Amino acid sequence: MERKIELLAPGGDIEAIKAAIFAGANAIYCGLDKFNARNRAANISFDDLQGILRLAHQHECEIFITLNILILENEIPALINLLNKLANTSIDGVIVQDLGMLYLLNKYYKSLDVHASTQMTTHNSGHLKFLSQFGVSRVNLSRELNIHEIKELSSVGHQNQILTEVFVHGSNCISFSGLCYISSVIGGNSGNRGRCSQPCRDKYVRTAAGKDYPLNLKDNSAYFDIKKLYEAGVYSLKIEGRIKKADYVYAVVDSWKKNIQSLYKKQKGGTDNSALYKVFNRDFSNTFLKGDINKGMFIDNPRDNTIKHLSEETNYASAQELELAHLALYQEKDDLKSFIQKNIKELDASKAYLRIYLSGECDQPLKLSVNMPEASFDLLSEVPLLRKGSEVLNKEMVLKRFKVINETAYYIDEIDMDNLGADLFIPYKELTSLKKRLLFILNGSKEQIEPIMLPSLEKSKAPAEQAKLSILISSKDDLSLCSEHTGYIYFQLPNSFKNRFAEYLDLFRENKKLIPWFPSVIIGDDYNTAVEFLSELKPHKIISNNTGIAYEACQKGIDWIAGPELNLTNSYSLLCLKEELNCKGAFLSNELNKNQLKQIKCPDNFELHYSIYHPLVLMTSRQCLFHQVTGCEKNRVDATCIQNCDKISSITNLKEDTFLIEKSRGNYHHVYNEHNFLNTAIVKDLPNKFSSYSIDLSEFRTETDAKLDKSKLIHMFRSVLDDEADSEEGLGEFIVSSTCGQYKKGI
Repeated sequence: MERKIELLAPGGDIEAIKAAIFAGANAIYCGLDKFNARNRAANISFDDLQGILRLAHQHECEIFITLNILILENEIPALINLLNKLANTSIDGVIVQDLGMLYLLNKYYKSLDVHASTQMTTHNSGHLKFLSQFGVSRVNLSRELNIHEIKELSSVGHQNQILTEVFVHGSNCISFSGLCYISSVIGGNSGNRGRCSQPCRDKYVRTAAGKDYPLNLKDNSAYFDIKKLYEAGVYSLKIEGRIKKADYVYAVVDSWKKNIQSLYKKQKGGTDNSALYKVFNRDFSNTFLKGDINKGMFIDNPRDNTIKHLSEETNYASAQELELAHLALYQEKDDLKSFIQKNIKELDASKAYLRIYLSGECDQPLKLSVNMPEASFDLLSEVPLLRKGSEVLNKEMVLKRFKVINETAYYIDEIDMDNLGADLFIPYKELTSLKKRLLFILNGSKEQIEPIMLPSLEKSKAPAEQAKLSILISSKDDLSLCSEHTGYIYFQLPNSFKNRFAEYLDLFRENKKLIPWFPSVIIGDDYNTAVEFLSELKPHKIISNNTGIAYEACQKGIDWIAGPELNLTNSYSLLCLKEELNCKGAFLSNELNKNQLKQIKCPDNFELHYSIYHPLVLMTSRQCLFHQVTGCEKNRVDATCIQNCDKISSITNLKEDTFLIEKSRGNYHHVYNEHNFLNTAIVKDLPNKFSSYSIDLSEFRTETDAKLDKSKLIHMFRSVLDDEADSEEGLGEFIVSSTCGQYKKGI
């Protein structure tokens, strides 16, 4: 086989990184102690990073840094400070989620190779075309895609100079990554900020289907699909596990490395994955990849499955034999840990020493003899040493000028001036020149990049008019509201509407006031249908929660507004969409609190929107959630499920939090909070901030009880916006049992 495929390993701490290198990983992704989506991992410091880079590159292994969380406005200075440092390292890539960070990297840090995180939920060709505008070099595709969808996107990626990366082993999320808010809503720990508390793994009150862990999926493993992935054009095979320890990382990487070598030698993958069952697992499934989404993907136990698997796979003659097998497995695990610890001790991830010897006499060049473990070399100044100047050349001066070297993979161990003449001077700028030449060599012949100083953003201008009220509907029964409402009226389109294409086309043509509202997930043929819909309808404006659809709208000259599920949290994310996709406005994230929202600056000629009343979607899943909750007559999701299935149920955790499970026609499965989000306080908290506030009047019903018909409810919300006396209190009397916890806590 001519083309090589990359094996990308997790590195949650230095020990795990060493284990991945020892096992033969081609690349490792790891997080610093800030801005990464695995806060529970040990992570590494910036100082650690330099030694790790040196070690990894000695073993022809690349290092990618995860910066894959949403960024708050007040964190931008710290982010820029970090990017200034990273730009002068030899890192091989940064992995990002936030659109504002994507904008900043593309505008100011073109030397950094940018990868799109799985948190960006990339699942259609428009996503790839959008990301290509920012010079993104590779994309980690959504885990829910099948091999045919992956192949199509890999082809589109190659056409747009983007490589594709696929998770092939490790934990599976029940929700599309980046679209899960359950941890944020119930505990204030946002998954989009690296603080997911994994409530999907929690125990729940036993369901009607007899399950205690109804949201718990088996681990993903595509071990036997490696040839199909190779043939699909996938560049990188990614292993999940930055919270896992060194023994796990070694065992999985070693097994996958052998699998890849088997692919190269025999033109097919390995046939034995038994080693993968001897480290932590929840059993394995590859059915997302196969396009066979079935009930066998669930496991009713989130804990380690190694012992259970051993017991089930072998028929032991007696309980004594079984006990001996268990003890042997425990011993094998201990032996693996000892083996790893013994071998990774030989791998030195510390920074290397650098010794500088200065020599020379008056009217001669200053000579720097540099000694480090792998090499020695000399540098000569371009101007001679002098007998007069502003400050005598001494160790303190050299250390001050050269201290930036300690931020590289080296540290200054010694400065020796024994062979330098007494009372000599050299211009400061010449020392600076020598420092830059030295850094150029230490950084692999890469020029030092000067720190970026971001220009200040102008203060937002207040909207020209009072904020309007906008409404979201999803039923033809609510079309009568169009005649009596003066603000925007959005109509929710489902994830899939290819079977109702003509019906929706007629709906919008007959009701010109309606603005199409596109969902966050639109895959494969459904995406092609949505693009065709835009071409046929030619709407004057749309709302899109999907950057792939937004890209197509921009190409077709259609005005668009970024929906709330794009989760925009800083000013630069707004600039990103305005400048690159001709976006006309955006909803700000409902995960933010008052102070976090207040700091965001609105670009000129741009509308800010905010949803003040809506059902709280906690997650969106391609899997059927009713298998584990109420049971289903079908064992797997088939072609008719998304179009025809219409069900609702609920689950309750052991803290008595209830979540609604909903599947409507044309949509994927959703988990909703028991109570709607209601936040009218923002109207007074942040006056003159927003152009429009929206309320969701779609058909889905939670336990929140609105004791008014929709027409009267609109009137009550409009009264709040008009600041009529007692309007907020009056609305609270009619909307019972709601929440605005996210607005109070923020992220």
